[in-house]
Amino acid sequence: MKTRFKQIVFTLPGQARLHETETSTLTDMMDAQSGVLIETEFSIASAGTELACLAGTESWASLPFVPGYGSVGRVVRRGSATTVHEGQRVLTFGKHAGLAKAETVIVPVPETLDPAEATFARMASVAITSLRASGAELGDCVAVIGLGLVGNLAAQLFALSGCEVIGIDLSARRREQAAACGIPHTLAPGADLRERVAAITGGRMCGTVVEATGLSVVATDTAPLLCGKQGEIVLLGSPRAAHPANITPFLSQLHLCRPMATVKGALEWRYPVREDTDGFTKHSIERNVRQILRLLERGLLKVKPLLTHRASPADCQAVYDGLANQKDIYTGVVFDWSKI
Repeated sequence: MKTRFKQIVFTLPGQARLHETETSTLTDMMDAQSGVLIETEFSIASAGTELACLAGTESWASLPFVPGYGSVGRVVRRGSATTVHEGQRVLTFGKHAGLAKAETVIVPVPETLDPAEATFARMASVAITSLRASGAELGDCVAVIGLGLVGNLAAQLFALSGCEVIGIDLSARRREQAAACGIPHTLAPGADLRERVAAITGGRMCGTVVEATGLSVVATDTAPLLCGKQGEIVLLGSPRAAHPANITPFLSQLHLCRPMATVKGALEWRYPVREDTDGFTKHSIERNVRQILRLLERGLLKVKPLLTHRASPADCQAVYDGLANQKDIYTGVVFDWSKI
């Protein structure tokens, strides 16, 4: 008997549609040993990656394309070698679809945690890489430039690690959201930004500057100004737009005594996917997700101020239009698969 389910499809540049598809049997969708099939409850939208895919600019995501970054749902089928059980709620890196298949990153979600909020663990698993890759320690000053979903969560994770965090964003609403999430200092960019950061840090500036906008000009022109001597610039946002420029001033700032900084990449895939239970590899994506879900369950990582929309997948076109054109309003969007 064929099984039908719905999924969001990017059909053409700028076009998102909810399509129905089918499979011969549920077991045809998954590996008999390591696979898991999940009935999706909520999936979270990633504005940066998904809008780039929707525009047709990502070579690995040729259209038509089924997008999706992370989802939470109930296990409906499991392979013989898996450790989860049917009916268990799990998070995986699933697509925007009523049924999700997975073989890795299948992490149990506490039943006490709102599943819509649990999807934010996916975005936090991106954000945590900036903390893991950095040299920031308890008491260090950290600036996070860009307070979108990933930047906000990165700022919170640095704060939870005992750092003095300064969040920077053009948007007053995003600064308000960051303050509601416990970020102690929020600033708007401007000509006197360095002076304001110096006032907060006692003139030492920031040992770590996280670039979370994905705008190359921010990495080259703003981040070095905020970096303390022998500090670091951590590239969390994925740079996509062209930035023709003379980079000698940027390189000079890195090379000379102030700041004499190091630049680090913080893509989440710098770590292995699977958790090493023998402990030879400390960090992994699965371990990061487990840690983040624990923080969410304890109320230490705050996402309620970030959850702006629980949308029907049928409204996907309006959602992506909002993510592209009303960034202040559409901060954190989850698709509610019970609404179709």
